[in-house]
This record gives sequence, structure tokens and C-alpha cells, in this order.
Amino acid sequence: QVQVAESGGGLVQAGGSLRLSCAASGLTFTNYAMGWFRQAPGKEREGVSCISQGGFRINYVDSVKGRFTISRDNDKNTVYLQMNSLKPEDTAMYYCAAVRSYSNICRDVAYWGQGTQVTVSS
Repeated sequence: QVQVAESGGGLVQAGGSLRLSCAASGLTFTNYAMGWFRQAPGKEREGVSCISQGGFRINYVDSVKGRFTISRDNDKNTVYLQMNSLKPEDTAMYYCAAVRSYSNICRDVAYWGQGTQVTVSS
């Protein structure tokens, strides 16, 4: 069975850092772009970052540019999101997703993870 599993969330103070990991299994990892999404209370889910199958193309939502870095290790079937200089407005449930294509702003999601909570205190 296909599994997409996030880890690494937690509670940090503003200005701190977290590194999220997402391990995928049961699929051919290199056939998929990988994306990170988040949903804060009372808000719609938004795309945070996406990385193409080979890692050559990357995008970020404007609000995290310069602070977050996405990467992938195809040998480990894992994608990461390094989050630095965290702000209270980054507080959200963060979801990892396997995406059918980097095109269409990585919105053609094939598989979702269950999410990991990130809370940034002021």
C-alpha cells in the first residue's frame, strides 16, 4: 500500500527552526514531484513548496521565500522541508503530498500524508 508519512513537527518559539521529513513507500518515488502544503485554523489549505522529480525545479509561496528550503533524497524516498526564522503565522498542520506532475503548480496530488503539526509561539 502507498504510504506518505510526515514527521518533525513540534512547538518552537518565534525565530526558531524545524526540519520536516516525509517518507514515501509503495510507489516509484522518482515518478512524482513532491509538495508541502499547510492549513492553519480557519484558513484554506495552501501550497508551501514543491520540488520536481529530479530536484531541478523548485517553487515556494512568497511568504516563506528565504526562510524555507525544500529538498529530496531519491535514494531514501524522502522529501524535507527545512524551516528557519519561524513566525507565529507559520503555525499550521503541514501536509506532504506526492504529485503527478510539477506542472499546474503541483496541484495534481496523487497521495496525501496525514500531516504534522507545527506551532510557533510568539
